[in-house]
Formats: sequence, structure tokens, C-alpha cells
Amino acid sequence: MLAIFPEGGITKDGTLQEFRGGIMKILENAERDGLNVPVIPMALTNLWGSFFSRVEQVRGEQVAMVRPFRRGLLNRVGLHAGASMAPADVQPEVLRARVAALLVD
Repeated sequence: MLAIFPEGGITKDGTLQEFRGGIMKILENAERDGLNVPVIPMALTNLWGSFFSRVEQVRGEQVAMVRPFRRGLLNRVGLHAGASMAPADVQPEVLRARVAALLVD
């Protein structure tokens, strides 16, 4: 099992960013090795504003972790999982749409 963050970096504003093509390279390598691996879209929730938020705006400037425990030391982070996708059905835009749907409350 492998978990990746296809955005390629930590969000700077708490929103879902564009997905990059790394997932496609992983799937191509798996196929070359004779593997037919499913992709399971997942979304982490309640991260923004938690200790795991890395950047925030302070007086118009982006600053790293000014108040890392502003929501408390122990806050709940959620994980939402969607239906698995066949490798042939995976494209970064399609996967991003599936993850975005998991973020809707």
C-alpha cells in the first residue's frame, strides 16, 4: 500500500490544489511491472488551522506556523475514503474531482 499527496506540496490557503502527474508515473511503473493496482481517493479533513497547517497570512505576508496549536494540541483530523478506481480510469483531474467530492460536508 502506498499513500501519496498528488498536489505535490502543502496547501498555502487550505484549499485543494491542482493535482500533478506523479500518480500517472506510479501507475505506469506498476503496469510495466505487471501490477494492476486500484487507486483509492482519500481526503484528509480538519487539517487547516491545526498543528499541520504550515503557512498562514500575517499582515499580508505568508508565515510558517505562527500559532501551531491555535485549535488545541489534540484536535480531530478526519479521513474520508471513496470508491476505488481502476488504473485505466485515473487522470489527475478526475482524481482531484473525486477527492474534492469527499471534502464536501
